[in-house]
Amino acid sequence: MNERIDNLKKDFQRLYGSAPAVLVKGPGRVDLMGIHTDYNDGFVLPIAVNVDVLAVGKARDDRKVSVHSINFDKTAEFSLDNIEFDNVNRWSNYIRGVCHFIQEKGIMLQGANIVLHGNVPLGSGLSSSAALEMATGVLFQALTGFEMSGPDMALVGQRAENKFVGVNTGIMDQFVSRNGQKDHALFLDCRSLAFEQLPLDTSKVKVVVCNTMKQRGLVDSEYGLRRSQCEEAVRLFQQWKPGVKALRDVTCGDLAKYGDKLPEVVRMRAEHVISENERGLKCREVLASGGLEEFGELMNASHDSARDCYEVSCPELEAMVEVTRSAPGSLCGRLAGAGFGGCTVSLVGDASVEDFVETVKREYEKKTGLAPALYVCTAEDGAGVLETN
Repeated sequence: MNERIDNLKKDFQRLYGSAPAVLVKGPGRVDLMGIHTDYNDGFVLPIAVNVDVLAVGKARDDRKVSVHSINFDKTAEFSLDNIEFDNVNRWSNYIRGVCHFIQEKGIMLQGANIVLHGNVPLGSGLSSSAALEMATGVLFQALTGFEMSGPDMALVGQRAENKFVGVNTGIMDQFVSRNGQKDHALFLDCRSLAFEQLPLDTSKVKVVVCNTMKQRGLVDSEYGLRRSQCEEAVRLFQQWKPGVKALRDVTCGDLAKYGDKLPEVVRMRAEHVISENERGLKCREVLASGGLEEFGELMNASHDSARDCYEVSCPELEAMVEVTRSAPGSLCGRLAGAGFGGCTVSLVGDASVEDFVETVKREYEKKTGLAPALYVCTAEDGAGVLETN
């Protein structure tokens, strides 16, 4: 971390001829519960993790923003009076979008010089985009001095991604990146945005993210299809329960009573979402009492439901789950994110992490011929200011 910070400050001095005024971070995230529940007004349980986007900046006396990415070795510039989509430096659109939607709330931003660096692995499912959005938000907040709550900043980031960048995400990534707390998982109600911090001591158990190296395929088309199937389930349930607005309003008892009246594939999709929400609620009790083994069992059940009922797994994910569940110290193995490739997530006893990593790398490559990438994560605080000058 210190070397990264030193390099950021040196690059800022070289590019802009002065020392930066503010250093901020925006962390990545991984989800532990809540596969495809967010757009069904349900419950999710992510953590902010110890990979992040770091940004240093200093206010200017005009309305221009100049931002340099160390990762891409590129500089992008734009005016706060005319924020347009950049087809060349596409990474800068997350920053542009955040600035646009902050200003849409009636806040007048000041121009700034910015240098940033991220160590969130791209395409890993650890949400480098939310990390960048929240780092941008807190940086401009520090430089300009406006007031904005953590949940409101998360909504700005989501709007930037949905409406400016054009990626249809839920609220979870930005919310935990801004509002996460060290050694806690964040339980979020995606309808009301009410949230609470649940204890998860990552000095005792590490969260290990395992990248299958299988690029996530079919996500756009299959994601849209799953959403429409859930919406169809809601429409049908409204015949029997007029108050239903989303699958979050349907219980397992309702499904047992009316499920056989649904088309089979619609019933399967509904079964996953409904049971996943009930697992999410159960996690609150389990983590509050420190029951990590039971929490691991719930994470396993989450994966099995996503595989069997929501059908978002793939052979590489299944190979990784099989390997991680049997590796030393493992309490669970579960797909992370949307599925169709990408990563799994496991809880691993701290003393066994090294053996777990070695075993998973060896056994997964034997099964698939792919060399996986593993990230040993801890639960960290959300986006914030690290230094001011």
